[in-house]
Amino acid sequence: MPSRDEIFEKVKSALVDALGVDEDDVTPGATMVGDLGAESIDFLDIVFRLEKAFNIKISRGELFPEDVLSSSEFVTDGKVTPAGIAALKARMPFADLTKFEANPSVQNFANTLTVEDMVKYVASKLGQ
Repeated sequence: MPSRDEIFEKVKSALVDALGVDEDDVTPGATMVGDLGAESIDFLDIVFRLEKAFNIKISRGELFPEDVLSSSEFVTDGKVTPAGIAALKARMPFADLTKFEANPSVQNFANTLTVEDMVKYVASKLGQ
């Protein structure tokens, strides 16, 4: 079972390769979109690289729940409803959604996910 530091290093390597960013930019608090410049197409590459690096399977929508963010059941006037926040928390127990809850605009969600969230997600997939 890899340590948290080993997981971080592999996640960092996957992000550097997928996004073409400098290793120094990939810190635990860096946001995937705002700080590292990830775009929606990049997330497919990131998922592929994480699956390969850790020998895990990541189902569509498991790491990035676009279906919640595009559902009229969970979004009203461009803002995620309390039911939507609950759905995101249930689907993403590895992510700290505190900042997003303060301003739950769908367009802000992309700036929510951090490198540390990715590390926690992988650790949870590995049973840690």
